Formats: sequence, structure tokens, C-alpha cells
Amino acid sequence: MSIDLDVPWVEKYRPKTFDEIVSQSVAVNNLKEFVKSGDMPHLIFTGPAGTGKTSTALIIARYLLKGEEYHRNVLELNASDTVRMDFVRNVIKNFTNQHMIAGENPLKIVILDEADNIPAQVQQALRRIIEKTSTNVKFILMCNYINRIIDPIISRCAVFRFVNLPKVNIVERLKQIAKSEKLTMPANKAEDFFDTLYFISGGDLRKAINTLQMAVALELLKNLNINEILRISGFLDEQTLNELKNALLEGDFSKGRKIIHSTENIDSRNLLRQLSGLIPEIKNLDTKSIVEIQAFIGDIDYRISQGADEKIQVTALLAEIISKMEA
Repeated sequence: MSIDLDVPWVEKYRPKTFDEIVSQSVAVNNLKEFVKSGDMPHLIFTGPAGTGKTSTALIIARYLLKGEEYHRNVLELNASDTVRMDFVRNVIKNFTNQHMIAGENPLKIVILDEADNIPAQVQQALRRIIEKTSTNVKFILMCNYINRIIDPIISRCAVFRFVNLPKVNIVERLKQIAKSEKLTMPANKAEDFFDTLYFISGGDLRKAINTLQMAVALELLKNLNINEILRISGFLDEQTLNELKNALLEGDFSKGRKIIHSTENIDSRNLLRQLSGLIPEIKNLDTKSIVEIQAFIGDIDYRISQGADEKIQVTALLAEIISKMEA
């Protein structure tokens, strides 16, 4: 049997029912009651990426709207790409106001992913549409950071929080996919492989599934070189990470900087995660210094997100760690 790589596995194995949603029992159980009651409020799903927010929204839409009605009466948007003032005033407003052949006042659902990226001024316009159309239009907003949603929208919605998925649930789902796709890999490396996929994902099931499919597409499962999977995912391989750790333990800033600058295709956020994991292993750092370094990592992450040079910022972090060791 050939392995299916034409279809993204995150779509192929996307949950189709509430019971298939992984490890979100509190949110899902309450949502079931809302949907069954026939009087569902507007909804906000907030939480980390890859925890089931979009899948849950689509399940709700397909539960409430069947067949052709679903395709006519559901508007699904990635808010970070499309939702600006003209779009709200034209596309969303027209969709919510138009009457369908299927009924005089049919139920419609607007699904807005990454709603926290909508500018506040545009959210005000969106709020007015939500107010005026609440009888027959239900909005489902999804966001990573609810503090970026304006209060007037939050007050008009029921908020459900999605939590990071435990390792056991992510590994279990990956193993189910591997079994379904009839993947073969060295038995003695399988557990390390799934552990590595979980580490790479950072609790994001979507990312874990995408990395699994990428490893299959690049034919990495036959020999299952864990270091190669780390490298293509933007992480330092184990040998390079150990060299960097030794440079830190020795207080050798020049050596650490050389390692960073010789690393190709550096993914700064992944590297920050790996460095954060190394901090507790540095014995001559007291608790206060560890807390300060972790806070500094947050600062570095923010600077990089604002466009600062990645290697300069990571090098500054190495200097900070070594200075704390010498203090």
C-alpha cells in the first residue's frame, strides 16, 4: 500500500466529531450542551496553536448546518490575512445581511481564525455587525491571546479556553496516524522518534503531524536519524547542542558565538527553547540568576519578533548567561 502524501495529514486526520477532539474535555462537554440546546451564543476559542480550536469550530458548523446549507451559510476566514476595514464593511456585512433561498432568515456562521490579529479599530466595526445580526448569525472567533480582543466583543461571547495537549495524547495520535498510514521504522528508535516529534511540536498537535508527514516525504524513516529531523525542523542537533552547552559551562563566549554563527538556517525561537532547557543544567547558577535569564529570554524573543537580528540577539543571550555564571 502506497503512503498518501498528496493530502495534508492535518486535514486527512482532522477530527470530525466532538469525541475525536484530543484532551479538551472541559470545553467540549460544555460546547455539546450549547449546540444541543439550539440557542448557541457567539463563541471565542482561546489557547495555544494546534490544540483543536479550528477543528471544534468546524465540527459545530457541520453539526448545525447540513450538506449544501453548510457551503452556503458558513464563512470561514483567516483574520490575519484578510480582515481589514473594507473587508468587514463589504464581505462580512454582505454575508450576514443577505437572505438565502433556503429560508427567510437562515442560520449563518462566521468563523474567524487568528482574530487577535485584527486591528482594534476594525474590531469595533466587527462588534457592530455582531450586535445587529445576533439572531440569525453566530460568530466563532479563535485567538491565541484573548487580551488582544476588545472587551465589547468578549462581553458578547462565551469564552472557551483550550489548553496545551499532554505529551501522551500527542504521541498517541501520532502513533494512530503511523499505523493508519502503515509506516515502517526501526523498532528500537520508534519511541525516541515520537518523543522528538513531541519536543519539536511544543504541544502543537498540528505541528507534530506536519513534522511526521515531512519526515515521511523526505524518506527519513528508514534509518530514522533523529538529528536530521531536528535539523530540518530548525533545531540544533544533539552534538551541536552539547558543544554549545560545554561552551557555556566553560564560560567560553567566543566558542559559543562561533557555534551560533556557524549554524545554518537558524530558527531563533527553536534555539531559544533549547537554550531555555539547558539553563537548569548549569550548576553554578543560583535560583535568582535562572529566573533573570528566563526573563531575558522572553525579552530576546520579543526583540526578534519585532525584527531584530536573530544571531546578534542569541549571542547577547549567551553573554548574559556567562555573565550570570561569573557573578
